[in-house]
Amino acid sequence: MEKVWWKEAVVYQIYPRSFMDSNGDGIGDLKGIMLKLDYLKNLGVDVIWLSPIYQSPNDDNGYDISDYKKIMNEFGTMEDFDLLLQEIHSRGMKLVMDLVVNHSSDEHNWFIESCKSKDNRYRDYYYWRPSNNGREPNNWTSVFSGSAWQYDEKTDEYYLHIFSKKQPDLNWENDELRKEIYEMMTWWLEKGVDGFRLDVINFISKVDDLPSVPGGKKYDWGGEFFMNGPRVHEYLREMNEKVLAKYDVMTVGECPGAEIEDAIRYGNKEGTALNMIFTFEHMDVDSGTGGKWDIIPFKLTSFKKIMTKWQKGLEGKSWNSLYLNNHDQPRAVSRFGDDCKYRIESAKMLAVCLHMMQGTPYIYQGEEIGMTNIELELEDYNDLEIHNMYREKVIEGGENHDKVMNLIYKKGRDNARTPMQWDESMNSGFTNDVPWIKVNPNYKEINVKQSLADPNSIYYFYQKLIKLRKKYEVIIYGNYKLILENDEQIYAYTRELKGDNLLVITNFSRENALFHMPYELQTVKKELLISNYDKVEKEQEQFILLRPYEARVYLSEDSNNCI
Repeated sequence: MEKVWWKEAVVYQIYPRSFMDSNGDGIGDLKGIMLKLDYLKNLGVDVIWLSPIYQSPNDDNGYDISDYKKIMNEFGTMEDFDLLLQEIHSRGMKLVMDLVVNHSSDEHNWFIESCKSKDNRYRDYYYWRPSNNGREPNNWTSVFSGSAWQYDEKTDEYYLHIFSKKQPDLNWENDELRKEIYEMMTWWLEKGVDGFRLDVINFISKVDDLPSVPGGKKYDWGGEFFMNGPRVHEYLREMNEKVLAKYDVMTVGECPGAEIEDAIRYGNKEGTALNMIFTFEHMDVDSGTGGKWDIIPFKLTSFKKIMTKWQKGLEGKSWNSLYLNNHDQPRAVSRFGDDCKYRIESAKMLAVCLHMMQGTPYIYQGEEIGMTNIELELEDYNDLEIHNMYREKVIEGGENHDKVMNLIYKKGRDNARTPMQWDESMNSGFTNDVPWIKVNPNYKEINVKQSLADPNSIYYFYQKLIKLRKKYEVIIYGNYKLILENDEQIYAYTRELKGDNLLVITNFSRENALFHMPYELQTVKKELLISNYDKVEKEQEQFILLRPYEARVYLSEDSNNCI
């Protein structure tokens, strides 16, 4: 397998609005990020991924861009960005921008122009359609609930918005639109940015004629007509040829609904499209047939099956993105671990399970100190998705308020968007003003200052994991093999490369678990590389008794294959 820097990197995602406020307005900003670069350098990460910082009216927290070449006023200026980029590079780190080109804001000049008349040159930059017998052009539903179409009285037509009505979808069939997007991407790369995370990039090609979902339902999810569409790979090859191939950059595409075959084409080893994609199957492991808000109990065997499917399916063919947290997901320690009694142990265990797999690991801000979910009053939530879902289920659907609030507590996106917890001072040291969203009340116990003062903290555990990854090739490039696939407590697997072997053992439960050593590993001499408990009993030849949420990684070396 070809060795390249982005496979060996560890990425840290920053949600700028919630990271660090430098000017006291309650909103994180670019200068605030600059204040914390040494913290990230000390952690050991190689790449910083910034959620969108472009000019935006903030209908969807920056994922609705009104000007791709300006910085959002709340975050600072382009001069601030240039200095931030310089400071990141001076510390030997790289910067990846979050780019949203499936849709723009309805306040983007392209859309404003397209609304003026049906023959405006920008009209075809978006999907405008006449009504269908007095109704929407088709029955697709928006990700944020309701129809995916918005009526415009001036021109008597509807425009498509897979997301919010303030996020009209861009029409990639238009050659001039694609040209403008490629020129904009080149502009950022010439500035020196080191790549892009491409938001819902597999939505950019829609099926011709935009047909309704069969079945006659008023609104229906139309994903089969716009996810992994007919020309998406053509567009990405063109993007690569026109822009990406000219620079040594990292690219990761957010691709809901992608399967193994799709991922291999998106992140092909020939390098003609993207480097890797974000898959979502493991993020739906606790979702029922009704989708995200249809929450079902977490089942470890299902999780192992999904993770193994992607580890083996992409092995030697493409590359995995490894994540359990991001700005759209609840906190992993609250979701897959125990955020009360075993918060520290389970946070470390989850880190071991993920970071020892093949792929590029992504750390989301606060994950490295074990930040948890939050429970707010409805009016204190900021996320558009939460309020739309509540309106649809409770106000319009008559469901129980407390039941729906419990869903929000578990799966709401604002769980990940509360301010970074820096210390025990007012507002967790994030701001000296009223924060744009409430700080988690547990910040006095869970914060960076406390973590840095404790040599056994989650932070230093992540630091050690990153150092191990940089030392041993087998952690990055080794082949993966699942063991004990039917065990509902233990997730264990091996990695192998050129005679070096890793044995990774993690207990996903609050109870002790007995790990039976596979026969072929019983007599192999093993070195304990890392564990999340201070005192580790020496393993027996045939079994290991694991404590709640315990994780161990063993290395057996036939040769010293270090990086």
